[in-house]
Amino acid sequence: MYVSSDPAARRRLTALAAAGAVALLIGLVVGAGAGNGDGDGGATNGDGGAGADLAAAPSKERREQALRAVDRLSLRQQVGQLTISSFDGGSRPDYIRRRLRARETAGVILFGRNGSGAAHWRRLTRSLQGPARGRALVMVDQEGGDIRTVDHVGPPASQPLQGGPANVRRAARSAGRGLRAAGVNVNLAPVADVPGPGSVMASRAFAGDPAGIGRRVQASVRGLRDARVAATAKHFPGLGDSSVNTDDAPATITGGVREDLVPFRAAVEARVPLVMLSHALHPSLDGQAIASQSRAIVTGLLRRQLGFEGVVVTDSMEAQAVIGRSDVATAAERSVSAGADLVLMTGSASWNLVFPRLLARARSSPAFRARVRDSAARVLALKSSLLG
Repeated sequence: MYVSSDPAARRRLTALAAAGAVALLIGLVVGAGAGNGDGDGGATNGDGGAGADLAAAPSKERREQALRAVDRLSLRQQVGQLTISSFDGGSRPDYIRRRLRARETAGVILFGRNGSGAAHWRRLTRSLQGPARGRALVMVDQEGGDIRTVDHVGPPASQPLQGGPANVRRAARSAGRGLRAAGVNVNLAPVADVPGPGSVMASRAFAGDPAGIGRRVQASVRGLRDARVAATAKHFPGLGDSSVNTDDAPATITGGVREDLVPFRAAVEARVPLVMLSHALHPSLDGQAIASQSRAIVTGLLRRQLGFEGVVVTDSMEAQAVIGRSDVATAAERSVSAGADLVLMTGSASWNLVFPRLLARARSSPAFRARVRDSAARVLALKSSLLG
């Protein structure tokens, strides 16, 4: 996903791993029924303690703790943990307040249209964390250079110009501290794609061969972790051989993905908390479903072969590569069925279509309900690792 700094382009929006203690996990659930305050408190932006949590692979015991916590949620709340909402304007709408308070969304993605200036960003994110009791995922795209949602925060250079791994880590750490101070806890970066000739990712991906890109991806993940911000490796299984952005048009990537997977393997080795799925079609892996809706790619390749245990998030569900195939609600259901944990919605009205569809499917299908429970546990574990 890419959101330009140009306001006209922003209209194209239709474009972990757990390590918290049991008390934190249970707190995620108990908070749903505790108090009705909507104050601006609840977000903690300190710099201590959670770096190890963000790095820790979930053990069997932690996984079981997360599942027990999920079982204390209603089915509506479980489904809600699979959705990321968005809104227009510079203040929190009342429907977002209600949604966060009811635990019927896991958090929000913010764009340049939502904030301006350090003080405004802090006020806005506090207004989101208040009804969420400090447990909302607050996401931005902060790759570097022109692709920075929070304009007063770095990295000032785009990924290709960030230098070697040591410089990349320093830039990511500095950016992460700025994001955390602004109330952001998830960065939808770094780009882990390996750009080929004419790649749409050429101006956004790290420089180097696949191994060199992998080292820089690891450095970015670790730098953000140093600042207690969760990194997201994107766009799995690799968008580097595409000449078109899936926000704008369908993309088909022919050939194998062996080299494309190198940076993603590196990200998994670095215990990246999130991986974002692309919306490209990869006939060598799945001849029918795009990556974000392919069980072979999400569950088979990413989970089983690469061993990723964190949170899998889709790219924008309003991308042309998605809505050219189906409506947003159908696409969301397919993505969750394939193994995605979070459905990222960049259109402010999409939740009204997606949430009822996922809830109805969960009510009617025990297998889908189990799929929801599994994903909700991963999301709660991620939230727990970001507390403190």
